[in-house]
Amino acid sequence: MTQNQNLFFQKFGITPSDLQRYLGEALSAGGDYADLYFEYLTSTSISVDESIVKSASQGISAGCGVRVLAGERTGYAYTDDLAPEKILRAARTAALIARGPAKSPVEGFKENRAHHLYPVASPSADADIAAKLELVMRADRAARAYDPRIVQVRSGYFDELRQILVIGSDGTFASDVQPLARFSVSCIAKTPETSAKGAAGGGGRVGIDFFLTEKTPEYFAQDAARQAIIQLDAREAPAGEMEVVLGPGWPGILLHEAIGHGLEADFNRKGTSAFSGMVGRRVASDKCTVVDNGTLPSRRGSINVDDEGSPTQNTVLIENGILKGYLSDKLSARLMGVPDTGNGRRESYEHIPMPRMTNTYMLAGDDSPEDIIRSVKRGVYAVNFGGGQVDITNGKFVFSASEAYMIENGQVTAPLKNCTLIGNGPDALTKVSMVGSDLQLDEGVGTCGKDGQSVPVGVGIPTLKLDSMTVGGTAR
Repeated sequence: MTQNQNLFFQKFGITPSDLQRYLGEALSAGGDYADLYFEYLTSTSISVDESIVKSASQGISAGCGVRVLAGERTGYAYTDDLAPEKILRAARTAALIARGPAKSPVEGFKENRAHHLYPVASPSADADIAAKLELVMRADRAARAYDPRIVQVRSGYFDELRQILVIGSDGTFASDVQPLARFSVSCIAKTPETSAKGAAGGGGRVGIDFFLTEKTPEYFAQDAARQAIIQLDAREAPAGEMEVVLGPGWPGILLHEAIGHGLEADFNRKGTSAFSGMVGRRVASDKCTVVDNGTLPSRRGSINVDDEGSPTQNTVLIENGILKGYLSDKLSARLMGVPDTGNGRRESYEHIPMPRMTNTYMLAGDDSPEDIIRSVKRGVYAVNFGGGQVDITNGKFVFSASEAYMIENGQVTAPLKNCTLIGNGPDALTKVSMVGSDLQLDEGVGTCGKDGQSVPVGVGIPTLKLDSMTVGGTAR
């Protein structure tokens, strides 16, 4: 029995016979499949603004979600009270919503084999809140010390420890203990003539020691301050079609938004994705291989099992430019006749699972980053991104580059402001002509939204050259 199984069985008095009874109630009105998702979550959040603690909170939540699948129908109900009568009521409600041909759950459960991706000896959730506050204050001091033109600093720290137990009517049984921690810093720099901002952060499925030894508060604070100071001297971005180089790491958010969402199976099952019916066809340059990998140790987007109890995988989405498949959950896999890739994810016990990304990135190529820059006569080098929008039905996207530079005659020159990249995801990948050998994943800040649910994710790319992309700016 694992630690979190022990939590639910001992702390809340749940027994295997209870689980059988709850699933039986969930299938009492018929259905193809039912599952129970138990969750116990502890969390801490601290924010400091202008060297003053603006908020500090700690919380605990617990609950159970009950899902019933009948054909394409889903019945879902949840309770934040783990008393047997409350779970039975939720199971009955989900049953009545779904309805379908009668089916009984199997007798007995077999535990799914899970990865061990984040062995955190002392989760951040167990650390004293005073120690966490000191980390945030260190970031505030470091950012202000970077340059006297830094006039405003905000820093924050968040952690959680999520314990889950998933039981399916097909006999599957899985559990996990999921630590998560994130640090963030934002700065504003000012001169008499202008102002600019910068932001940085990171973390992962790590303990508080990560911020003491690997990526310190000073590391993130100085990077945020550096970005703000650089932007003070930025010139207006050019406008028009030109070569674009994407820096390694966080610029992979463009790949996540413009490509990744369109490869989630539910959109393709419904025919609403630009990639619907495209498996086996070329959708990118032959230099592009894109994967979604939920098995990277300690990464923010990694999980030992997904929120349906299936072990996560390394799924090849695009191989040498050819679309190989989609990211699926149990429902999409069953309806589409494709394998379950272990990408069924949910925000909490209050939400149904759906196909979601984990860590999505492009594999490294053979080109050196220096050669990529030298190959550009006039273009834009986008190093960091802020917000963006994408329409998954046609792949069109608009992204704001929060840190970008001109490339002129093979040299990185002036920093740019008000720089946006505009394009079409499937079309953009066909324009990739050089792929760097310097694959990086982001620092651990990604949060993905879909249908009102947010989950932690990772992104990454090596340095990439696109032969043509529309740059939105004001300079000519």
